[in-house]
Amino acid sequence: MIASLQGKLESLGSDWAVINVGGIGFQVYMPTSTLSTLGTIGEEVKLHTHLHLREDNATLYGFASTEELGLFQTLIGVSGLGPKLALAMLSALNMEQLAMAIATGSTEMLTTVPGVGKKVASRLILELKEKIGAAWIAAPAAQLAQENTDVLAALTSLGYSASEATRAVASLPPDSDLSLEEKVKLALQYFGGK
Repeated sequence: MIASLQGKLESLGSDWAVINVGGIGFQVYMPTSTLSTLGTIGEEVKLHTHLHLREDNATLYGFASTEELGLFQTLIGVSGLGPKLALAMLSALNMEQLAMAIATGSTEMLTTVPGVGKKVASRLILELKEKIGAAWIAAPAAQLAQENTDVLAALTSLGYSASEATRAVASLPPDSDLSLEEKVKLALQYFGGK
């Protein structure tokens, strides 16, 4: 198995790059987050990779971090979810947003990814909620009230990390009859008061 590549960036595509390692050009598919970190043609790059073998094809997927590679491998472990869709998920949502959406059961956030419908989103949540929740979220998802998952999704879509969003939601008054907008405003005030 090819676990990593280090070489010169030879060319770039919309979802791939060619990395020249010792005179051999490897075409590596990767999420947009990794593509944006590669730099310019001719620069030295290092990628953590996953080699996906099928009977008619061998495809190499590359990632900037081992955490991103681990999440990709976890996603493709879900029955019916292939590497192309897992790559699309990592391109549409950052790692924390994706982990938060799965851990909190937010099918709405997952279905924003092209190619992910309610059925696939539900399967992802069913198969990965415990695994992702334990490994990726600082506070257990079970401690967060179900009605606050929309607040978490709103905060992560605004660019806050999953752990920051979790702390802000934890600062909300318990058992309040506030609307979603009011809860988001209060959570944003938490960041303003820091």
